[in-house]
Amino acid sequence: MAERKAFLLRIDPAVLEALQRWADDDLRSLNSQCEYVLRRALLDAGRLKEKPPPKPK
Repeated sequence: MAERKAFLLRIDPAVLEALQRWADDDLRSLNSQCEYVLRRALLDAGRLKEKPPPKPK
C-alpha cells in the first residue's frame, strides 16, 4: 500500500459540510472524498499522471 502523509487542513465550515454530504452519498470517508476531489482536480489540470492499473498476479 502506498505511504500516506497526514497534514492539518483549515477549511470553511460550509465547504466541509458539503464535502461530508458528498462523501456520505458516495459511501466514502471524508478523508477519501477529499483525496478523490483533489486527485480529480490534479488530473483535470494535467498536474498528476494517472497510475497504470496494477498487473494481475
